[in-house]
Amino acid sequence: MNDRKDSESRKLLRRLKEILAAAGDGQDRLDQITHHIADSMGTEVCSIYLFRDANTLELCATEGLRPEAVHQTRLRLGEGLVGRVARTGRHVNTADAPSEPGFRFMPETGEEVFPSFLGVPIQRVGERLGVLVVQCNDSRQFSEDEVYGLEVVAMVLAEMTELGAFQDSHSDSMPQAHRFPLMIQGATAQEGAAEGQVWLHEPRVVVTNPVGDDPERELERLHEGVTRLRQRVDTMVAASDMIDDADHAAVLETYRMFAHSRSWLKRMEEDIQLGLSAEAAVEKEQSSARARLEVASDPYLRDRLHDLDDLSNRLLRILTGQGVDTGAELPPRPILIARNIGPAELLEYGRRLKGVVLEEGSVGSHAAIVARALAIPLVIHASRITTEALNGDPILVDGDQGLVHLRPEDSVATAFRDKIAMQAEAQNRYASLRNLPATGTCGTTIQLHMNAGLMADLPSLEDSGAEGVGLFRTELQFLVRNHVPRRGELAELYRHVMDRAMGKPVMFRTLDIGSDKVLPYMKPQDEPNPAMGWRAIRVGLDKRGVLRMQLQALIRAAVGRPLHVMFPFIADMSEYEDAHRMLMQELSREQRLGHELPTDVRVGAMLETPSIAFAPKKFFEMCDFVSIGGNDLKQFFFAADRENERVRRRYDTLNSSFLDLLRQIVARCEDARVPLSFCGEDAGRPIEAVTLAALGIRKLSMRPASIGPVKHLIRRISISDLRQVIEEAQAAGLTSLRRPVTEWLARQ
Repeated sequence: MNDRKDSESRKLLRRLKEILAAAGDGQDRLDQITHHIADSMGTEVCSIYLFRDANTLELCATEGLRPEAVHQTRLRLGEGLVGRVARTGRHVNTADAPSEPGFRFMPETGEEVFPSFLGVPIQRVGERLGVLVVQCNDSRQFSEDEVYGLEVVAMVLAEMTELGAFQDSHSDSMPQAHRFPLMIQGATAQEGAAEGQVWLHEPRVVVTNPVGDDPERELERLHEGVTRLRQRVDTMVAASDMIDDADHAAVLETYRMFAHSRSWLKRMEEDIQLGLSAEAAVEKEQSSARARLEVASDPYLRDRLHDLDDLSNRLLRILTGQGVDTGAELPPRPILIARNIGPAELLEYGRRLKGVVLEEGSVGSHAAIVARALAIPLVIHASRITTEALNGDPILVDGDQGLVHLRPEDSVATAFRDKIAMQAEAQNRYASLRNLPATGTCGTTIQLHMNAGLMADLPSLEDSGAEGVGLFRTELQFLVRNHVPRRGELAELYRHVMDRAMGKPVMFRTLDIGSDKVLPYMKPQDEPNPAMGWRAIRVGLDKRGVLRMQLQALIRAAVGRPLHVMFPFIADMSEYEDAHRMLMQELSREQRLGHELPTDVRVGAMLETPSIAFAPKKFFEMCDFVSIGGNDLKQFFFAADRENERVRRRYDTLNSSFLDLLRQIVARCEDARVPLSFCGEDAGRPIEAVTLAALGIRKLSMRPASIGPVKHLIRRISISDLRQVIEEAQAAGLTSLRRPVTEWLARQ
């Protein structure tokens, strides 16, 4: 790129900076900008299209097209060449626009006399803001230098848009970035509803100086920032306690390779030579790379997007001095927004949060487990939420439907508040049932227990009326640390849990890691299907030292009182025998050491795989209790990954075949005289819960907030009559029993 081009580009950017600094409204600025861009590039036309809402582009300013088309011409995302640029995030450069696929003729603009077309996206770190277009009346393609130069100009326009330079307080016709209502369909990871204000876990870096006055000084700032970044990355890699792990080392080396990339630095240097500031150059290359990598077919390349984003954000924070902690205070009702978040970070926020929305995440992740423990709604897979939301934005989170309403319209907010009010009224009614048994009109009583995983859960034991803890997840204490917890620490925690339970039973499930729950200090396993891979009891039996240490902690915590231990993900009787033998050996060892023992030890298994439902009778006779892990059992029964939204909701719990499997499990446990419980999301859904009770399952374990609704329905119906309805529907050959069950319940 020659010096004359550099000089022209810097001159244009300096003029844009002057326009930004000068007094005037948004429309005046846009009109001046299009005039100066057309003049600088020697084109007859320059037009700026901005998003009016998430899917509509509006012509907001033009030099060369008919002025009456401004604020009248609109395009849907993907419509015409302009819509194509906005949708793909990549430029379109053609000498014959009408012959391009998808071209849309807009007669009101008078653009038919301008065949040459160059459109570049106005975007910021993957966020679509609009499209910048230049056109000529001679048929020619624009040069690479011209394309590159216009992309640099578009970067400055993106920053100006972010800074509100085009918001016109005197006209409602101007689109305003981050001001239109937006509904995002995500996926439910924790049910519930909440209204509040956005709190970004990692607030975006604000670039207030997109144009650099002194290229040499900006290059110097960039080189200093990159040097500091590389030093920090090298220190992080050297300090890693897993550097000897080949897989982990490869990941860190890839990260370091990005930081030391010469081509990345060279592109940013070229941007600065054209007139961008160091910060704007970093953001331009981050945005360009995102546009390329997001459409890559190679999943490895798409995954590298996280490395690039992290490095770019680190460099921006170095250049701007804007740390993660900006000093801002949490709003009164904070809704946490993040791309993803670890359990320790989420726990730091604690019960101050009213809800969580993640771009990534999974229904079984540690973040989801913590959200359940905190009893706050969690929506995952909320696409683009971190780029669309701003701190303080009003937001509604519907965890029941997996919906997020950002900056909602008044009508939507009113309807949502009505829903929350109805739920609160229902909870008040349920509170009156707290000390009453879950007994149906037929006299059948169902035990309702709660799930837990944190000390913070335990107050719910009394508040909800739960009769005990049917599942205490012990993995959270491992997930929130960067090292294996000590035996004494675990024993103290388990002792406190039993103290808070005040004599009510607590079923401690041993460490259930693997699948989507990976310890930060454990070698990550690259498994094609982790849900069916090395997890839970399989890890415990292979890493015996960890399981033994946990069993010792449980035994020492339960001194002088009963202990209930439950082994997860048993798929074969030999696994249970091996784990049971380990527990007996630890009990004998404690006795030999002269330590006091629990008054009673009950050992059970979680039935989460169809295989164990058909185990020999001896297995059931060996167990002191069995708990059906409904979430896993259902996904394996239907071969439907519960992390895959395409199939997760495809199969119904009230499917006749699945209910037949549950009925067989009930019969086998009755034959062996072993108590049976059901633990999972379905236990907390009233219709599913009463159906499980009708099959003969007399103990259900659920999140505390579900106990009231489930108890309310149980006390209003006859469990034995519902059982007859189910049997008649199955005899009639119905595939799904949901309709006859719900119709019968409605009549009650």
